[in-house]
Amino acid sequence: MSVTEQAEVVVVGLGVAGEAVGGALARAGLDVVGIEENLVGGECPYWGCIPSKMMIRAGNLLAEARRAPGMAGDATVTPDWAPVARRIREEATADWDDTAAVDRFTDAGGRFVRGRAEILGPDRVRVGDTEYVASRGLVVATGTEPVVPPIDGLAGTPFWTNRGAIEAEELPASLIVLGGGAIGLEIAQAYARFGVEVTVVEAAERLLPMDEPESSELVTDVLAREGLTVHAGSPVTRVAYEDGGGFVVTADGVSGELRAERLLVATGRRPRLTPETRAALGAAPRGELVDDRLRIADRVWAIGDVAGKGAFTHVATYHADIVTREVLGQEGPAADHHALPRVTFTDPEVGAVGLTESAAREAGLTVATGIQRASSTTRGWIHKAGGDGFVKLVADAEAGHLVGATAAGPYGGEVLGMLALAVHARVPLTTLESMIYAYPTFHRGILEALKDLRSAG
Repeated sequence: MSVTEQAEVVVVGLGVAGEAVGGALARAGLDVVGIEENLVGGECPYWGCIPSKMMIRAGNLLAEARRAPGMAGDATVTPDWAPVARRIREEATADWDDTAAVDRFTDAGGRFVRGRAEILGPDRVRVGDTEYVASRGLVVATGTEPVVPPIDGLAGTPFWTNRGAIEAEELPASLIVLGGGAIGLEIAQAYARFGVEVTVVEAAERLLPMDEPESSELVTDVLAREGLTVHAGSPVTRVAYEDGGGFVVTADGVSGELRAERLLVATGRRPRLTPETRAALGAAPRGELVDDRLRIADRVWAIGDVAGKGAFTHVATYHADIVTREVLGQEGPAADHHALPRVTFTDPEVGAVGLTESAAREAGLTVATGIQRASSTTRGWIHKAGGDGFVKLVADAEAGHLVGATAAGPYGGEVLGMLALAVHARVPLTTLESMIYAYPTFHRGILEALKDLRSAG
């Protein structure tokens, strides 16, 4: 027998976005039902941002120690994965227990429901035998899931997604990574620094195919110097698994078979939103899901990864703030994604914002670019070992401001902050050129890139 319960707001999915908006609305005094099938908090705290950066931090420490010879004496390091796994388990994930997150939501006044939600309409959701009817709004925050490509032989094998790699208590002797995007490369480099023999296979012609070609070239070169094997432009045609013998991978353009103890599939993620759910919400079968207020329909919003505006935690919290205001009837700006920042936490870090050069040209802009290599700046010369990187600027020459930028190198994600502001606020190039840039810093490379942009124009 079905039971119906009323609520002012129903939030489907309590990952970063859903937890943030649900908690905020509950604290504002609304009757909020939050529904989550898996762990409250979502991918970021348990398998994404936080544990992966703990892993990367540990690998970076090993790399820095290995850079000491010739610069600071001698150093010998012995990698040990145990403290990394322990820190991920105890400090980041509480052994993959979301009790604290559930309590945080209920302490804010929310009603928590554990279960799989079926969205029946723009105001109605079913979990088991209970239907929840929202009088004020429905927020869809169902996130994304890994894409598993239809490669011959892959289905049914014990391959890893990012979750398996993060949860590993012990490292394999060897690893093949399918996918040369941010997730695959971050895990690949961290594992390799702990002594794992790593091979990266990417179907596109270059690693980080959505970033600038200079970023791809830089990261590929660094990984090769660190002993990783990279095959780009090599779509995988077959995967086999042999008990006791590990994985066997066949890829176009690769001579012979690739073998490894473990296989990580990191070929992208897709929104958790079926065509049936889109139809129930009144959305078109394909195309843009939300408007600039993140609305699917009247009093129905989609936020975070599922909105299709960028699968990043910072986008999730940004969306949560906007929809909180929307539900409460408060004034505030619409969503604006033209200056979306993104960072790949390899070493060197690759931070980017806005449009790449090719995207800007495809948009019909009159493009001017400038680039400065970190190795040719004073700070890069001082840093020396591990100092590879560059700053690249992409400008709309007619408008006279930046539309995109990349900061790759040590602290690339931090250098990006100033560039993200410049793109977001459409700061005139003349203003950027007239600033005083601290010396010697990595961010001073921005000034040098501006000079290069002007000289090229």
